[in-house]
Amino acid sequence: MDMDSDLKDAIRETIKRYLLEKQSKCLNLPVNVSARHVHLCPEHIEFLFGKNYKLTPVRELMQPGEFAAKETVMVVGPKGILQNVRVLGPPRKATQVEISRTDAYTLGLSPPVRDSGNHENTPGCILVGPLGGLKIEKGVILAERHIHMPQNLAEKMGFKDRDLVKVRTDGERKVIFDNVLVRVSPRYVLEMHVDTDEANAAGIESGDTVCLLL
Repeated sequence: MDMDSDLKDAIRETIKRYLLEKQSKCLNLPVNVSARHVHLCPEHIEFLFGKNYKLTPVRELMQPGEFAAKETVMVVGPKGILQNVRVLGPPRKATQVEISRTDAYTLGLSPPVRDSGNHENTPGCILVGPLGGLKIEKGVILAERHIHMPQNLAEKMGFKDRDLVKVRTDGERKVIFDNVLVRVSPRYVLEMHVDTDEANAAGIESGDTVCLLL
């Protein structure tokens, strides 16, 4: 009996060490919760705010050159509206509306989960600014959760652009996010983006640290 008990204890300790070692193999990175927002093309900026209008930066975002603007718009769907949706800069080639699934229910839309810029088979909506409203035929998406990773770090860690990885959160509502898209660029600063629904489900806030499992 003593030998069996000792063996069981040894097995438990081995498993415990293995799990701790496995959990420790991770890359810590900051997470930012991406609330609903709009990216506008130059043409739509002028239509909504005026000829030759320039967005007014009020807060720099972590990724170089990106900012939250003073300007907001109303997003209108078949069943509801979202007021005061923040515009992010700089201008994009194509207008894009990023919302959560909860927001989609409010609007009465069924947008797919997409990487930024992929507007194929996405619904449109109406955007309303100070000078009136315009209808976009496509561009409403649920943003795919993703990691911005600088190229030098990606090369060091063995990642490449568009890899899919797993990320673990901590806290009382700990979860593992699967199929997290890695986006690699020399200009990126390391951070992960999730939307408000994902953040609420995992109990995380902007500025928290999550673990990219290696």
